Amino acid sequence: MSSSEENIRLAAGDVELTVHPQNGCRIASLRIGGTEVLRQGERYGSFPMVPWCGRVGHGRFSNGDVRHQLPLNSPPHAIHGTGRDTAWHTARASKSEAAFTYDLADPWPYSGRVTQAFELAEDSLILTMGVETYENSFPAQAGWHPWFLRNLGTGEDARIDFTPEWQEERGPDHLPTGRRVAPLPGPWDDCFGMPDGVSVTLTWPEQLELTVTSRAEWVVVYDEEGEAICVEPQSGLPNGLNTHPQLVTPIEPLEIATTWAWRRL
Repeated sequence: MSSSEENIRLAAGDVELTVHPQNGCRIASLRIGGTEVLRQGERYGSFPMVPWCGRVGHGRFSNGDVRHQLPLNSPPHAIHGTGRDTAWHTARASKSEAAFTYDLADPWPYSGRVTQAFELAEDSLILTMGVETYENSFPAQAGWHPWFLRNLGTGEDARIDFTPEWQEERGPDHLPTGRRVAPLPGPWDDCFGMPDGVSVTLTWPEQLELTVTSRAEWVVVYDEEGEAICVEPQSGLPNGLNTHPQLVTPIEPLEIATTWAWRRL
């Protein structure tokens, strides 16, 4: 493990993980046996979505009878939370594990603390995230937005395999309509329900198989761009602050975890 103000590097065997706490505590790089598996660039890698995931319709949500307006960073909506645009504090770091925190602040209207932890092994990465408050309760969501490379540079494009129970119908405004439909063929920018837990496998033939799992039951799959495939486990569906609010309270934090497990082919 080496660290600077800019990054934290973890290692396990021939696997290397680089986290940029100053740039939204995103995973900037995951190299497995020398092969990069994440799309490179300051907006890419894999970033945390917190305290909401996906789009909040027109940036508006309510907490009881109190209405709030978030900045429209993806007009006409607010998207992907504030954590990815925030500098996080390194709470601890060792050779293969690290944890980071940041305190919720404007433009989010409630106080609280977010913690994200990384645990790297030779064949897996465990990510955990929590949102806690000691003051007012508020609705929140958390999840991850990894940009996995569609092609690792030397072979075939990745194949994606998953068996969701349903797909959230997406309206012309990109928000779920509230209807659940049978899963449709891609390409996707869509939310799927997996009530027994998220499990999505990417296979780069003759190279690598990587499976994203989570006890969460929602996953957004985005593969409309040529360079990458996004597999996003999250604690609720897009616009869920309004449609399926999950409250963070002083006695009940929001907690979510995901595992990326891989094997060489």
